[in-house]
Amino acid sequence: MSAPDLLRTIVGATRRIVETRREKGPRAALERRAATANPGGQRFESALGRADRINVIAECKRRSPSKGVLAADYDPVRIATQYQQGGAAAISVLTEPTFFDGSLEHLTAVRARVRLPLLRKDFIVDEYQLFEARAAGADAVLLIVAALEQKNLVALQARAWELGLATLVEVHEEAELTRAIDSGARVIGVNNRNLRTLTVDVEASDRLAARMPRSVIGVSESGLKSREELDRLAAAGYKAFLIGERFMTDPDPAHAIAELMGSGVIVRGQSCS
Repeated sequence: MSAPDLLRTIVGATRRIVETRREKGPRAALERRAATANPGGQRFESALGRADRINVIAECKRRSPSKGVLAADYDPVRIATQYQQGGAAAISVLTEPTFFDGSLEHLTAVRARVRLPLLRKDFIVDEYQLFEARAAGADAVLLIVAALEQKNLVALQARAWELGLATLVEVHEEAELTRAIDSGARVIGVNNRNLRTLTVDVEASDRLAARMPRSVIGVSESGLKSREELDRLAAAGYKAFLIGERFMTDPDPAHAIAELMGSGVIVRGQSCS
């Protein structure tokens, strides 16, 4: 008997959730709310492409399918504020409700308190979600190649750019990287975790490094724990690193980021209302 395909299950659930939200919140009203936002997609890309530091996308998530509950007392605003104090380049906020206990309200709350670029981390399958992301204060969205047909990947990416949102186009293996490159992606993340089986192999980033175009901002995601790993992957060409569980399970996320970056500097009092 073959193992269950978790990605397919999550995508199916996401499509049902989007249909429900669409019924409750008409597209026209959502677009009006989104029009009042001013997303910084270019700022997100610039933050990840800086050459003078280790660029960390620090992730806020309460739960993961692989590890279960990471933070029983989950306060995304408190966590995001600490990430900012620790020197993160950007913050990823999980908004998927069924498997990660996320919500758009978490993203909205974080946006109100931190100034860093924000990534809406979810399983984007519909244009409606792009307007949700913009309305909630996101600067960027995640597009998972394995969850989308090529024509949909291209269309969603183009629409996101039109809305001022950056896109982090996520791949896991060589064929997906080819599709991401063909789509014109400017930021490509290599997820070391196989979303179908949840197995983690940090060498996935090593294997794909040579095929990552120099013009692209390469991001290594998942399973990263040490500065040595980051230094090795940076030498291979990666410009940013998405890290979640390593920080979510640390009692002092600000110190954990500063320590991983090697700065040891924690900047207090940088939240904004």
